[in-house]
Amino acid sequence: MEKCSNKYSKPRCEEIVRFIKNEYNRKKIPLHEPRLLGREMEYLWRCIDTGYVSSVGEFVVDVEKDIASYTGAKYAVAMCSGTAALHMALMCAGVKADDEVITQPLSFVATANAISYLGASPIFVDVDMETMGMSPKSLSDFLDLHCVKRYGKCYNKHTNKHISACVPMHTFGMVCQIDEIAQICQSWGIMLIEDAAEGIGSKYKDIHCGRFGLAGVFSFNGNKVITSGGGGMLITDDEALAKRAKHLSTTAKIPHLYEYDHDEIGYNYRMPNLNAALLKAQIENLDLCLMSKRRQAERYAKFFETMGIKFINEPIECNSNYWLMGIILEDRSKRDELLEFANDNDVMMRPAWKLLSQLKMYKNCMKDSNQNAKYLVDRIVCLPSGVLS
Repeated sequence: MEKCSNKYSKPRCEEIVRFIKNEYNRKKIPLHEPRLLGREMEYLWRCIDTGYVSSVGEFVVDVEKDIASYTGAKYAVAMCSGTAALHMALMCAGVKADDEVITQPLSFVATANAISYLGASPIFVDVDMETMGMSPKSLSDFLDLHCVKRYGKCYNKHTNKHISACVPMHTFGMVCQIDEIAQICQSWGIMLIEDAAEGIGSKYKDIHCGRFGLAGVFSFNGNKVITSGGGGMLITDDEALAKRAKHLSTTAKIPHLYEYDHDEIGYNYRMPNLNAALLKAQIENLDLCLMSKRRQAERYAKFFETMGIKFINEPIECNSNYWLMGIILEDRSKRDELLEFANDNDVMMRPAWKLLSQLKMYKNCMKDSNQNAKYLVDRIVCLPSGVLS
């Protein structure tokens, strides 16, 4: 094995890598790869045989019904990516150019990008240490300090801009304290849109994530628990929002047997039938994947406990999908030592994302101290988390 830069840490690096290689029993271990366990080939061939491989076909309709049923939502709208779904959710919720939208700094860049697509500006409030998702206290403190409610709407006292929405993200599939966030948003007249891109299968107080606000969105990218190759889904109980999201995501085309007519600027966001065929087979094995990942998390937790390293377990009252499993090390130098050693030895590990509030395009956006997010991003190491066969 390659050397570890700190002599004290070298045995620990070696032991961690050895354990993971034994778990996955392969030479090179990715962070999270798709697992094709069921009828993927059958459904793909069926899709090809129909000739409907683009945005029209039975599989697109099927997976919308499947995800709505699985999550308990009334409506689901399939799209080409989780980012597209979040963009549509915010647009259909009424977020406008020059609005402000509260979100969190510890998230994938798509969360802030979807806000920016609308000409709105993100505001970054801190996360909880346990959930790694938006902190209800940080949200409440920010609103009390910087905002005022006028005619049932929330306004930023410093910019005089309308804060129209709040977008918490369920980090690594760990659901944040979303019921408290929902109550705060309701009291301030702020629409709640859940970025549950990483959260399919995760629940909070026995309610599936994505169902606590006006809408929620999921990603089915190739690195998620289940995948459509590329794809996303919007869920909601609001019929008008679901209809508008479907209309806008299909280029705002007015249905007609042969004429082409569009009544507003739309988006080519509909999930292709070919991707939906893959996703349908994946959904059929979702519970199997979740059970496998939970067993893996239990083994990781026991192993790291013996080493005195904190494994990131699901928060209280959260039933996590354990999309990405991780540990929290003592400081950034220990984090970087393990990352370098593991990747040099064919075990893919990754840090958390660079904080959105520190990216050059968002560094001037309004934010609080982001104290917890800064602490976590210096210490988190994401471990190989793929479903074991």
